[in-house]
Amino acid sequence: MDKQWQALSPEQKFQERARQWKFPEGVEFASPAVAEGYQRRVQMLLDAVQLRKPERIPVCPSAGYFPFGYAGVTPYEAMYNYERLGFALKKYNADFLPDARAGSLLYGPGKVLEILDYKLYRWPGHGLPPTTPFQYNEGEYMLADEYPLLNTDPTDFFLRRYLPRVFGVLDAWQNMDTLTDMLELPYTGPTIVPFGLPQVQEACKKLMEAGTAALEWIQACAAIDRWTLTTLGLPGLAGGFSKAPFDMVGDTMRGTKAVLLDMYRQPKMVQAAVERFVPVAVDCGVRSAKKARNPLIFMPLHKGADAFLSDKDFKTFYWPTLKAVILGLVKEGLVPYLFVEGSYKKRLDVITDPDIPAGTTFWLFDQIDLREVKKRFAGWACFGGNVPVSLMKAGTAEQITTLVKGLIDDVGRDGGYILSTSAPMYDSSAENVHALIDTCKTYGAT
Repeated sequence: MDKQWQALSPEQKFQERARQWKFPEGVEFASPAVAEGYQRRVQMLLDAVQLRKPERIPVCPSAGYFPFGYAGVTPYEAMYNYERLGFALKKYNADFLPDARAGSLLYGPGKVLEILDYKLYRWPGHGLPPTTPFQYNEGEYMLADEYPLLNTDPTDFFLRRYLPRVFGVLDAWQNMDTLTDMLELPYTGPTIVPFGLPQVQEACKKLMEAGTAALEWIQACAAIDRWTLTTLGLPGLAGGFSKAPFDMVGDTMRGTKAVLLDMYRQPKMVQAAVERFVPVAVDCGVRSAKKARNPLIFMPLHKGADAFLSDKDFKTFYWPTLKAVILGLVKEGLVPYLFVEGSYKKRLDVITDPDIPAGTTFWLFDQIDLREVKKRFAGWACFGGNVPVSLMKAGTAEQITTLVKGLIDDVGRDGGYILSTSAPMYDSSAENVHALIDTCKTYGAT
């Protein structure tokens, strides 16, 4: 099967992934009408991505934490009480009926994070009030002189350096030897010795405990999302996940300040590291899409914004490896779904790269004039976003309706467009969310 799959062209792979998404094997819908609604929604998304005019412009707001406030559920409950998580997401999806569901995996399992003593984030009930979403703890979880270790063997670096720093219970893993030492019998025993140490054994027990809790969580999430699929006919917008290689190094390993300094102090090491992560990022997207049977791979672009990097640094450190990941995913019949955080006004001429085949990517923009995007993206790539979440909170339903109609008229009539918010909705009004979705459904027929 693998040889047959690899013999397919990228377009053939995409068509097969699209078929599996539209006609999910083993799924029993509540009724033929629900099944038909699901297939129509998937087809609208596929048409938009492939730059065709769908029967209607799809509307897929990024729900964020809005479903919880809307349903009277706290972020703490969403992370610890899976019945309450399900209640909130089911209510949001049923009441608003967007063209792509708010899924359950985003919010994470609080119990698992507690067992592991996760230091990379604060979350409700663990460093934050129960009403506050999770927050990232910026820090240097990879040291400046450890690039050679990372570039030589990323897996070994993660096992014996990075993971012990971000998970407190795995601190003892720093005592382990490199597992690739076990090449022949005489070296096997010494390599296994650290697993006999009480502190390493305790770490392994905690990891097993966390695994049991994670299994409980993933089963609950699967049940929630399956209900939304089979009862409401709502697909997920993303089937997998990956990141830009520069973000993989700079986000949660070196940290923002450190990686920006590294570009000047040791640029060759940074360049080697981001290049090393290209196949890692591609593999991450391929594996996650296979599980979900959905070709769209969500990629948040964190440090590529205008305010972070100069044009020269973007072209040197960020774009070449991101482009390589995009092309690697497209080759596997996948659709990179790129969340363009911040402003990309200076990047438009760079990212509209002719090497990236037309109709193979989807770009969700945060802060930009979509009319400028349309000038460059028409006939090349699907795009969306730019409905300000500030307006979703502080504006009126009439303002949202006017904005949506303007976007549809300005950039959406010719296809290749998905209506969405500029970022996740954390504190929007229900009236405005209804205005966003309902206006698109009534005004967005192409």
